[in-house]
Amino acid sequence: MNIGEAAQASGVSAKMIRHYESVGLVETPPRNSLDEIRNLLSLWRDRGRASADVKALTLRHVADLEQRIAELAAMRDTLRELAQHCSGDERPDCPILADFAEVADAADAADAAQPQGTAACHG
Repeated sequence: MNIGEAAQASGVSAKMIRHYESVGLVETPPRNSLDEIRNLLSLWRDRGRASADVKALTLRHVADLEQRIAELAAMRDTLRELAQHCSGDERPDCPILADFAEVADAADAADAAQPQGTAACHG
Protein backbone atom coordinates (compact mmCIF):
# COMPACT_ATOMS: atom_id res chain seq x y z
CA MET A 1 0.00 0.00 0.00
CA ASN A 2 1.42 3.35 -0.97
CA ILE A 3 0.90 6.55 0.98
CA GLY A 4 -1.93 7.71 -1.28
CA GLU A 5 -3.83 4.48 -0.70
CA ALA A 6 -3.18 4.74 3.05
CA ALA A 7 -4.44 8.32 3.04
CA GLN A 8 -7.60 7.36 1.20
CA ALA A 9 -8.24 4.36 3.45
CA SER A 10 -7.65 6.33 6.65
CA GLY A 11 -9.30 9.60 5.67
CA VAL A 12 -6.07 11.44 6.56
CA SER A 13 -4.20 13.39 3.88
CA ALA A 14 -0.92 12.06 2.55
CA LYS A 15 0.66 15.31 3.73
CA MET A 16 -0.54 14.63 7.27
CA ILE A 17 0.71 11.02 7.17
CA ARG A 18 4.15 12.25 6.08
CA HIS A 19 4.05 14.79 8.91
CA TYR A 20 3.16 12.05 11.41
CA GLU A 21 6.09 10.03 10.05
CA SER A 22 8.45 13.01 10.39
CA VAL A 23 7.55 13.60 14.05
CA GLY A 24 7.63 9.90 14.91
CA LEU A 25 3.91 9.37 15.50
CA VAL A 26 3.75 6.80 12.71
CA GLU A 27 6.60 4.52 11.75
CA THR A 28 7.99 5.27 8.31
CA PRO A 29 7.58 2.15 6.19
CA PRO A 30 10.35 1.10 3.86
CA ARG A 31 9.73 2.62 0.46
CA ASN A 32 9.59 0.29 -2.52
CA SER A 33 12.16 1.96 -4.82
CA LEU A 34 14.76 -0.75 -4.19
CA ASP A 35 12.20 -3.43 -5.08
CA GLU A 36 11.40 -1.58 -8.29
CA ILE A 37 15.07 -1.40 -9.22
CA ARG A 38 15.52 -5.08 -8.37
CA ASN A 39 12.50 -5.99 -10.52
CA LEU A 40 13.75 -3.88 -13.42
CA LEU A 41 17.20 -5.50 -13.27
CA SER A 42 15.56 -8.90 -13.15
CA LEU A 43 13.58 -8.09 -16.27
CA TRP A 44 16.72 -6.76 -17.96
CA ARG A 45 18.57 -10.04 -17.26
CA ASP A 46 15.63 -12.15 -18.49
CA ARG A 47 15.99 -12.15 -22.27
CA GLY A 48 12.67 -14.00 -22.56
CA ARG A 49 10.71 -11.28 -20.77
CA ALA A 50 7.76 -9.62 -22.35
CA SER A 51 8.13 -5.92 -23.07
CA ALA A 52 4.66 -5.56 -21.54
CA ASP A 53 6.18 -6.45 -18.15
CA VAL A 54 8.81 -3.73 -18.51
CA LYS A 55 6.19 -1.24 -19.63
CA ALA A 56 3.87 -2.11 -16.72
CA LEU A 57 6.68 -1.69 -14.19
CA THR A 58 7.69 1.60 -15.76
CA LEU A 59 4.12 2.93 -15.74
CA ARG A 60 3.71 1.96 -12.06
CA HIS A 61 6.88 3.91 -11.31
CA VAL A 62 5.62 6.89 -13.32
CA ALA A 63 2.33 6.82 -11.36
CA ASP A 64 4.28 6.72 -8.09
CA LEU A 65 6.41 9.68 -9.17
CA GLU A 66 3.33 11.64 -10.25
CA GLN A 67 1.77 11.01 -6.85
CA ARG A 68 4.91 12.19 -5.07
CA ILE A 69 5.01 15.28 -7.26
CA ALA A 70 1.38 16.05 -6.40
CA GLU A 71 2.08 15.59 -2.67
CA LEU A 72 5.13 17.84 -2.84
CA ALA A 73 3.18 20.44 -4.81
CA ALA A 74 0.43 20.38 -2.16
CA MET A 75 3.01 20.86 0.60
CA ARG A 76 4.63 23.68 -1.37
CA ASP A 77 1.28 25.39 -1.88
CA THR A 78 0.43 25.09 1.81
CA LEU A 79 3.77 26.53 2.87
CA ARG A 80 3.51 29.30 0.29
CA GLU A 81 0.04 30.23 1.57
CA LEU A 82 1.25 30.23 5.17
CA ALA A 83 4.23 32.39 4.23
CA GLN A 84 1.93 34.86 2.46
CA HIS A 85 -0.09 35.27 5.66
CA CYS A 86 3.00 35.88 7.78
CA SER A 87 3.89 39.52 8.18
CA GLY A 88 7.56 38.71 8.65
CA ASP A 89 8.04 41.55 11.09
CA GLU A 90 9.27 41.78 14.69
CA ARG A 91 5.98 40.60 16.24
CA PRO A 92 5.99 37.09 17.75
CA ASP A 93 2.68 35.88 16.25
CA CYS A 94 3.25 33.73 13.20
CA PRO A 95 0.59 31.85 11.17
CA ILE A 96 3.20 29.34 10.05
CA LEU A 97 3.96 28.23 13.60
CA ALA A 98 0.28 28.49 14.54
CA ASP A 99 -0.55 25.94 11.82
CA PHE A 100 2.14 23.58 13.09
CA ALA A 101 0.84 24.03 16.63
CA GLU A 102 -2.65 23.00 15.48
CA VAL A 103 -1.21 19.82 13.94
CA ALA A 104 0.75 19.06 17.12
CA ASP A 105 -2.34 19.69 19.28
CA ALA A 106 -4.38 17.33 17.09
CA ALA A 107 -1.67 14.67 17.38
CA ASP A 108 -1.54 15.11 21.16
CA ALA A 109 -5.33 14.76 21.35
CA ALA A 110 -5.18 11.59 19.25
CA ASP A 111 -2.51 10.15 21.54
CA ALA A 112 -4.54 11.03 24.64
CA ALA A 113 -7.63 9.34 23.19
CA GLN A 114 -5.73 6.14 22.46
CA PRO A 115 -6.24 3.41 25.09
CA GLN A 116 -3.25 2.59 27.28
CA GLY A 117 -1.02 -0.22 26.09
CA THR A 118 -1.80 0.21 22.40
CA ALA A 119 0.50 1.60 19.78
CA ALA A 120 -0.20 3.82 16.85
CA CYS A 121 -0.86 2.14 13.52
CA HIS A 122 2.36 1.41 11.71
CA GLY A 123 1.03 -0.01 8.53
